[in-house]
Amino acid sequence: MSTADAPERATPTIPGPAPRILLIQAPYYEGVVGGMRRGAEKILAELGATLEVVDVAGAYELPAALRMALRAGQGWDGFLLLGCVVKGETDHYQFICEAVCQGVMDISSETGVPLGFGLLTVESLDQAEARSADDRHNKGAEAVHAVLQQIALARRWGLA
Repeated sequence: MSTADAPERATPTIPGPAPRILLIQAPYYEGVVGGMRRGAEKILAELGATLEVVDVAGAYELPAALRMALRAGQGWDGFLLLGCVVKGETDHYQFICEAVCQGVMDISSETGVPLGFGLLTVESLDQAEARSADDRHNKGAEAVHAVLQQIALARRWGLA
């Protein structure tokens, strides 16, 4: 499926009270991450969800911040992680992307916490901007759909 074929997603129905979401964002590319955040905010507003936003220095800090948030135990129903890594001329890109994805996957599989993961790993800023635009290709909106579906599933199974 190409980006031109991105599906239109309906906002999931969440049983119970409106969800509380913690957004952990790495706003190094503020315009891109801001675009993804706005895509997510639109969907959350439809549900009357509460969104708390915290910033971290960069994508590499996303897993550690998620782990800290879980230890803080503030009663969030789910977590949304947003960031962007643009490929440069060195291997740094590959190391960062692999470390962040593995770190988030480890936490997700260990805890089962409802999570939406919106880390853009792109070749160029143009690609990132296309994935953070105000349209159905917005990866922040896709990530928030993922966390909402996980919250609905957790509530269905009595885990939340």
